[in-house]
Amino acid sequence: MITFLDGKLEEKQPTRVVMNIGGVGYEVLVPLSSLDRLPPEGDSCRILIYHHITDASQVLFGFCTDEERGLFKMLLSVSGIGPKTAVSALSGLSVRELKAALVESDVKRISSISGIGKKTAERVIVELRDKFSAGDALEALAGADAAPGDHRLRDAVLALLSLGYKQADAQKMVKAYALKLNEETTVEDLVRMALTGK
Repeated sequence: MITFLDGKLEEKQPTRVVMNIGGVGYEVLVPLSSLDRLPPEGDSCRILIYHHITDASQVLFGFCTDEERGLFKMLLSVSGIGPKTAVSALSGLSVRELKAALVESDVKRISSISGIGKKTAERVIVELRDKFSAGDALEALAGADAAPGDHRLRDAVLALLSLGYKQADAQKMVKAYALKLNEETTVEDLVRMALTGK
């Protein structure tokens, strides 16, 4: 199985790239979320691969982050979702937006993805929403409010969970204060704000 390709980006088109690895061109299908992160044609790069093998064909799907590839694999685990639909999902919504839609059971948003109807969207939600940790879920719900790599939100949710709050309640309580974070705010401050409303 191919895990990644490291070489020259020979061609770059919407949903498709060609990687030149030692003189051999590999066609790789990519979601738009990954395409935007790739360098210009002719530059070197590394692309993570999901090698999809069936009796009829072998197709390489490429991603710029482990998070994208992981979510792609999760989508494939749902009955009725094939690789092309999974790529379409990652092209239509960012990883964070897709996770937030799953955590919030947003059927309308997920069914807006090409190739996913209402019933399939409901099945995707039922099968995947509980596969995210409290930290993953909060990070998705926090969206752009939190700085990348800011683990204080996740740690505050985990603290509230340890106090007996349900995951959904803890996430809502902490998310309400995500915009008030500054460099001096500690996890303890965040938990205090969530508990007292101040």
